[in-house]
Amino acid sequence: MELNKAVIDCMRSLRRRLRDEQQLDIHLNQPDAVTAMLAGCMRSNDELTRDLGRQLAAFSDQLPEPPPAPPRSSANSGPSVRIYRGQRVLA
Repeated sequence: MELNKAVIDCMRSLRRRLRDEQQLDIHLNQPDAVTAMLAGCMRSNDELTRDLGRQLAAFSDQLPEPPPAPPRSSANSGPSVRIYRGQRVLA
C-alpha cells in the first residue's frame, strides 16, 4: 500500500474517531494499524466512521470484515417486554 496524503489523512481522522468512540489506541507506525482500524470501523455505530473505514479499505486493497449478524428472534418467542418509566410492561 502506498502511503500518500489522502491515505494518511484518512488514517489520522479515523484514528481520532476510533479513540473517541471506542477508546482504541492505534498508532500509525504499528504493523497492523490498518487491520486494527478496519476492525474498529466495523464495530462502530457511527456511519461517518464506517465510511472512513470503507475509504481506507479501498486505499489499502483490503476487504473489511462484515459486521456480525444480529441474533434473530423467532415470532413465537412470546410477548415482547418494554421498559416504561423504569417498569417492565408487555408490548
